Amino acid sequence: MWQRGLNWTAIVVVGIFGLMWVGIVIYADKGSPLWMRIVQVIFGLLLLAWSVRKTVHMLSKA
Repeated sequence: MWQRGLNWTAIVVVGIFGLMWVGIVIYADKGSPLWMRIVQVIFGLLLLAWSVRKTVHMLSKA
């Protein structure tokens, strides 16, 4: 029971972190070169995609 709750918590935390990462990079990071911002956005989207993938996996398992 605890494991399932911790899994959902980790999925939500990673998803929110990925979304915030992308938002901060797009709107607040003006000092970095364009290629660095693109790499950081890709990283944030990968975190978000992981979160969505794990959510689908957890829902299909239930």
